[in-house]
Amino acid sequence: MPIKIPGALPAREALQKERVFVITDDRAEHQDIRPLKVAIVNLMPTTVDTEIQLLRLLGNTPLQVDITFLRMGSHESRNAPPGHLEKFYISAEEIVALNYHFDGLIITGAPVETLSFEEVDYWDELAKVIDYSAKNIFSTLHICWGAQAGLYRRYGIPKLALEKKLFGVFPHGINEQYAVLFRGFDDEFLAPQSRHTASDRGAIAAEKRLTIRSETEETGVFIATAREGREIYVTGHLEYDPFTLDREYRRDLSRGLPVEIPKNYYPGDDPSKTPVVRWRAHAHLFFSNWLNYVYQETPYNLGELGL
Repeated sequence: MPIKIPGALPAREALQKERVFVITDDRAEHQDIRPLKVAIVNLMPTTVDTEIQLLRLLGNTPLQVDITFLRMGSHESRNAPPGHLEKFYISAEEIVALNYHFDGLIITGAPVETLSFEEVDYWDELAKVIDYSAKNIFSTLHICWGAQAGLYRRYGIPKLALEKKLFGVFPHGINEQYAVLFRGFDDEFLAPQSRHTASDRGAIAAEKRLTIRSETEETGVFIATAREGREIYVTGHLEYDPFTLDREYRRDLSRGLPVEIPKNYYPGDDPSKTPVVRWRAHAHLFFSNWLNYVYQETPYNLGELGL
């Protein structure tokens, strides 16, 4: 089954070239099934690239997924194409005010991790979204800074500055192999990381409502969950495409920033060589497992979520 997106969304052409199964609004209206309703709070500066990355993964299951993009009305994006957010995104404040229900919600990372949470100009608005998700969304998937924000808002877990940027592709282990999210996973899998901070591992372990599902000594906590998977916190970027780390590396070089070559990414750590993707299969599997979990457990009548 496809993901349902607006027919004019720029990501549509890229996804169709990759044979990702998408369906436009007019075709979906003639199908007599209830799709999964998934909202995406896209906080990344690479607006369209992030849309493509997430939709590519959400469109790889037998389920029809109805996508709604949410924007922070309190923040003016300088990187989205002109008119893009106004055309394809809905104000998160509007969704919260209406107590609208979704099967799933994704909150992406954002390039604001060196700021305290309260210093981020849209923090109050995002905090309302996080609060609203507890009763109005079956499962919320937090990614990178989005994970740090969720852990801080819900449990008061602080983020800590790392000695240097965690940057590259790293092996991760699984603490509970038969957890729903890791169905079909190998004992060890690779995933990209790109961050200057980390949520306090000790505080996460001490919080009885949280369960650490995946971690390594090198990267710290990679995935933690709460409420039996209704809250999922992923500190890395399984959604990244082959050249995302490369673009970040060259961007920082051009800005004269002290950036190291991303670890385990270029063959022989040589940036002149094409990166080798070794996380794609597990990325697809993780998102498929999440959607399947949501599909199996969400009540057919989403209005029951708030009961």
